[in-house]
Amino acid sequence: MNLETLEPGCAVEDIVAAIERDGACIVRDLLSSEELAHLDADVKPLIELTEPSGDEWAGLKTKRTGGLVALCPASRPVIMHPLVLGAANAVLGPHCERIQLNLTQLITILPGQHAQPLHRDRFVWGGRGTGFEGSGGLPRSIEPQFNAIWALTDFTAENGATAVVPGSHRWEFDGSEAERAAGPGECMQAEMSRGSVVLYTGSVIHGGGENRSTGMRIGMNVTYSLAWLRQEENQFLSCPPDVAKDLDPDLTDLLGYTMGNFALGFCTSPVQGNERPSSNAPESVLGRRPRAYMPA
Repeated sequence: MNLETLEPGCAVEDIVAAIERDGACIVRDLLSSEELAHLDADVKPLIELTEPSGDEWAGLKTKRTGGLVALCPASRPVIMHPLVLGAANAVLGPHCERIQLNLTQLITILPGQHAQPLHRDRFVWGGRGTGFEGSGGLPRSIEPQFNAIWALTDFTAENGATAVVPGSHRWEFDGSEAERAAGPGECMQAEMSRGSVVLYTGSVIHGGGENRSTGMRIGMNVTYSLAWLRQEENQFLSCPPDVAKDLDPDLTDLLGYTMGNFALGFCTSPVQGNERPSSNAPESVLGRRPRAYMPA
């Protein structure tokens, strides 16, 4: 099974069809040269300041730079890209009233980095190693996550293009070591030009590739999840209210500064002097009126 590459003028429905069939697809050349130039200007200083990861699994020769909403203004329109966000809502929508931003991270694979172990991202919410059902993991019928890795350099087989196993979202899996592993020929690398994006679900087996080249492979990983789940990256600490208050309300909604569902996410401000404590929608910390239902 091959990894389908869609044209930049494709529709949300085309992405959803590919995701339902294969669990992943590529949309080529989705970012303009101007958008890429803005990203380059923002991300290069951040990458220089980032140390490589300190463990084998994350990559001893891989730099991971998070908190992009606050640190990288050029990432914000990419995070809100209407085609990708529309696909994320379509894929995750059957299991929630609202989706949220789960993770923002530059992944810079340096020369000499070996391939990352293949894995499914959904196991961050439990189940790995002790059997999936009944061990804290989500039921297989619920897809929790929609992922986008944007190519800020060309992704090639030599420099560590993300490895994906198309169709693996449909395999039986229970989180144990005995579950089916990808065989020869089942793992495809998402080779794509700079400005393209590979999209896949949290149930798809994937991993960073080996960098056998002499240059860096830079990807921007933006993931979305069901709003009733804990975010992998704590967006309220990575992008606190004093930063979020100046951002577009649609982006702050995605960060989680709104109700995630009925009664999910309200807050009570610390009492100051003779102030009366009251429960408020999250928008209150940004000085805004609630945009979503706040139960009485």
